[in-house]
Amino acid sequence: MLARLSALLAFTAAAVTVAAKPIVIRDSPITLPIARRFNLTGVPSVLKQDQARAKALKARSQGKAKSSSFKQAALFDVDVTNQAVDYTVSVGVGTPPTSYNLIVDTGSSNTWVGAGTAYVETSSSVDTGEEFEVIYGSGLVFGEEFTDTVTIGDLVIENQGVGVGEIAFGFDGVDGILGIGPVDLTQGTTSGGEAIPTVLDNAFAQGSIDANLIGVSFQPTTELEVTNGVLTFGGVDSSKFTGDIAYVPITSTSPASSYVGIDQSITYGSAGTTILSSTAGITDTGTTLVLIASDALAAYQAATGAVSDSNTGLLKITQDQFDNLESLFFHIGDNTYEFTANAQIWPRALNTAIGGDADSIYLITADLGSDSGEGLDFIDGFAFLERFYYVYDVAGSKVGFATTEFTDATTN
Repeated sequence: MLARLSALLAFTAAAVTVAAKPIVIRDSPITLPIARRFNLTGVPSVLKQDQARAKALKARSQGKAKSSSFKQAALFDVDVTNQAVDYTVSVGVGTPPTSYNLIVDTGSSNTWVGAGTAYVETSSSVDTGEEFEVIYGSGLVFGEEFTDTVTIGDLVIENQGVGVGEIAFGFDGVDGILGIGPVDLTQGTTSGGEAIPTVLDNAFAQGSIDANLIGVSFQPTTELEVTNGVLTFGGVDSSKFTGDIAYVPITSTSPASSYVGIDQSITYGSAGTTILSSTAGITDTGTTLVLIASDALAAYQAATGAVSDSNTGLLKITQDQFDNLESLFFHIGDNTYEFTANAQIWPRALNTAIGGDADSIYLITADLGSDSGEGLDFIDGFAFLERFYYVYDVAGSKVGFATTEFTDATTN
């Protein structure tokens, strides 16, 4: 174990140097805050953290970043808090439960605690005897794997695999992660090597929810921290979207197929200028920006006239350019989702929080860090998901989108 810890510490030192530190609702919905968190350890780091995450996601799907070694319409609504660079939810672990503030992440699948608040063993805590390790884009966690009772609002999940972090880097201000991505991502993250059922998997298997899916409602905001999102376990919340939810299958293209991946193309403006030809990528609540392949970003930059800003790492446009900025159109399955000019910019009230100028206009579409053709050519982060209702149907292996009252909002 000492050798493994030394290797992890060496990795972390390098990482810090590089990364500078991203159905019908029941009558009485169960709600609990989801928050949006702003916590950066270096500037410019929103883009750097997202790019580091993208690189790690590609590596993990190829095995390079793994550890060595409804009863009565049972739907559970859980509020989440928007904290600018990620969304967090309060989760209880143990009997009685200790509350932990966890990042809501469809890009990973392990649930773990201990980065901030220490794990408290109770009568329901069982040490499996296995080591636990996950490497993320700009951080890592290492410790022991337990099973325990997990409480999310009024949803109680027994014998849930929970990693207990003894060493955790890159998670300042949070206690860990609530992993709600595909279960296969957990393989190889413990010394036993087996897959660890996710909270969704276990809630469904235990009969607490009637469907193995989750609905996600986010909202754009201009505040550093606000409770403005809702997770719905076991179904969707019809009050959170307009029209119908349109589903597409998880992409078959690797490595995007290992995640909540989809196929899409992107065009710009009324002329339909191609930004990104039809290709595979992922949807990810754990990524802040909309990342597209480097060649696609060049096309977007040419179409908008944007220039790179050295302070934030993001693209920047003038007020005149913003006045003429046209919509991006995301073509997913048989549907087209309009991403308005306002949706394309970073909330101006938060410019200084990312090291930008208060009066400038920054774009949230940014460089993935590699050219298209690699099987993961975009990441639709929560800046995109804030404008559309989002459903991950685990059992159906599909992803759904619908418009919301915030699709055309002028919040930014």
